[in-house]
Amino acid sequence: MPEIAEIARIVHFLREHLVGKMVKNATAIEDANVFGKVGTTGSEVAKALKGRKVVSAGNQGKYFWIVLDKPPHLVMHFGMTGWIHIKGEQTAYTNYYKKMKPEELNAWPPKFWKFHLETDKPTVSVAFTDPRRFGRVRLVDCPGESIRKHSPLVENGPDPVVDAEIFTVDFLKQKMRKRHVPIKALLLDQAMISGIGNWVGDEVLFQAKMHPEQYCDDFGDEEIETLHKAIRYVCQLAVDKLGDSDQFPKDWMFHVRWGKGSKDAVSHLPSGEKLAFLTVGGRTSCYAPALQKKSGRVVPGVKEEPLESGEDEPKPKKATKPKAKPASKASVKEEAVEEEKPRKRKKEVEEDEKPAKKGKAEAPKAKAKANGVGAKGKASTESKVEPKAEDGRRRSGRLQKSGFFS
Repeated sequence: MPEIAEIARIVHFLREHLVGKMVKNATAIEDANVFGKVGTTGSEVAKALKGRKVVSAGNQGKYFWIVLDKPPHLVMHFGMTGWIHIKGEQTAYTNYYKKMKPEELNAWPPKFWKFHLETDKPTVSVAFTDPRRFGRVRLVDCPGESIRKHSPLVENGPDPVVDAEIFTVDFLKQKMRKRHVPIKALLLDQAMISGIGNWVGDEVLFQAKMHPEQYCDDFGDEEIETLHKAIRYVCQLAVDKLGDSDQFPKDWMFHVRWGKGSKDAVSHLPSGEKLAFLTVGGRTSCYAPALQKKSGRVVPGVKEEPLESGEDEPKPKKATKPKAKPASKASVKEEAVEEEKPRKRKKEVEEDEKPAKKGKAEAPKAKAKANGVGAKGKASTESKVEPKAEDGRRRSGRLQKSGFFS
């Protein structure tokens, strides 16, 4: 999922190419999720854009918007796979374009578009795409300068970069003391702090050397100050680099946290510390147990799942058996009788060692289809062990080198 840095990147491109221009044409499809779930339609969005001048663009956490010379204005959220494309510009990251088919690279409007517009001369073409349709595009009817005082922005917490004067140590301390949830879950709560998603949350806690499952109201004043510095450091640097992970510091966990369950997974930091996974706030968290130790109470029954890779232990070579001499029929028959007894005993032992069958846990999943999926489930603050077979990536969205936004 796009987080604070990816949103800052898109706003950078909008300010550079769209702000100050008149929208000559606008087209939108009817999508009951992207438009309908926030009370509007594709035709209403197209109507609001056509003939209007784009005055400014802004962002708060995972939300961004464009202010027009006349209300209503567009407020957008990428969800899991949304993105803004500008014709002739690479607004996404290199690996995103590498995964596209040759015929898709120059196609316009791009695949999975929800709305696209064209400005007057010099012509700029912009499109909003979203394969999984968790993104949202809404119209907010208010004066442009007060857009952040209206829903949905007013319900969200301060942006650690845009609202640095609000997001102070005292602000963070008050929020942490009023809640009793794992610290990772608090960081992901957009009503508390805007813009922190899974990878940013993991990086922040790694830099602060905090265990993701420790309760947020169980940290001391010095630890809270350290956490505040880590949030400001990670968010500001990621935004300054416009989410370009190639420019992130080499000692960041970001570079090795991906690939859970894959053959190419890296199981440790460059310094040698092992990585492990656990689930916090409904999201998989990667952390370094040797560095991020508990200093207070944690969610009971937490079990970590160490990340394993083929690098840890070399596979033993198969021993070559010497060729046996042909045995007589009598000796073969005699050996078969002798082997029958231990086989029976072995079978009995195996039957005793079989674990009891567990009941199937009810875990309904929202099925995602191209241009047709349900809304995302509510995050849980309770911890649970991630199955080893799961991928562990959040598509983010995401700034991931091998994924959508890397």
